[in-house]
Amino acid sequence: MKLEELHVGDSFTGFYVLKNVFLKVTNSGKPYLSCSLADASMMIEAKVWDYAGPIGPADEGKVAKVQGQMQEFKGAPQIKVDRIRLATENDPYDLADLVPVAPIDRQAAFLRLRSLVDGMEDSDYSAVCRVFLDRHGEALQKMPAAKSVHHSFVGGLLMHTVYMMELAQYLAGLYEKVIDRSLLLAGTLLHDIAKLQEFVVSDLGVVTEYSVKGQLLGHLVMGAQEAAQIAKELQIPEEKSILLQHMLLSHHGQPEFGAAVVPMCAEAELLSYIDNIDAKMEIYRENLEKTQPGTFSNRIFALEKRIYNHG
Repeated sequence: MKLEELHVGDSFTGFYVLKNVFLKVTNSGKPYLSCSLADASMMIEAKVWDYAGPIGPADEGKVAKVQGQMQEFKGAPQIKVDRIRLATENDPYDLADLVPVAPIDRQAAFLRLRSLVDGMEDSDYSAVCRVFLDRHGEALQKMPAAKSVHHSFVGGLLMHTVYMMELAQYLAGLYEKVIDRSLLLAGTLLHDIAKLQEFVVSDLGVVTEYSVKGQLLGHLVMGAQEAAQIAKELQIPEEKSILLQHMLLSHHGQPEFGAAVVPMCAEAELLSYIDNIDAKMEIYRENLEKTQPGTFSNRIFALEKRIYNHG
């Protein structure tokens, strides 16, 4: 059964992807497995009580056969798992049922990115972008944009990027007396590209954890480093290289949200807003899909509130 079809009290058996896997101990000293179970429809927190293995954090992103019951804890759905084991090659499950995929035509979206890059007025920024797409284009079309918050599905990074590029294209025209369109588009295209190095991805296309480089450096720094390297290889003027690096380092807006520096040019300021707009709208889209018209969602951690589906 799809997770979205389960109701409180339902008992079920099925195949699901393991996420957020941790072995823990209760206050009374008993071991248990805390994880989330996911399929293409949604993800739900799950507990396996009195369990010390063999499944553990190393199995993040793998498929498991689960027998359990849907329950509710503090107003949110939670699965009580009775039996669990890792799936085998002979188990009858379809990967398409387990892994959510971006609701876009990925080939057309990538061609649109190419078109926007080719249409840049500034040949230096365009050249840097072409190198990035040549190096990372194939991975970009498959990679999720996050582990869980938004766009955490196959092709999510491409969807996030192309939506932001369309918004950047429009806003650059609206504010043409303030914005260097080529710089804004280049920064938008490259802003999250180093997530390809930041994440560890399973064979299913699910982000399982952050890489060592991802944890020690982060995608803002790694992206700026690669942009600087490519600009040097192409002999791009130093100021343009620095501006592009600044776009990547500041796109989270403020230090408390992960920015290495605050935006100090109009294009960087606008990029931080565009990123936030697309992330928030995707969080709304994903949660509205599982909220009945005329009702409120459960509290959404990333928004720090519930949202209303007005139908």
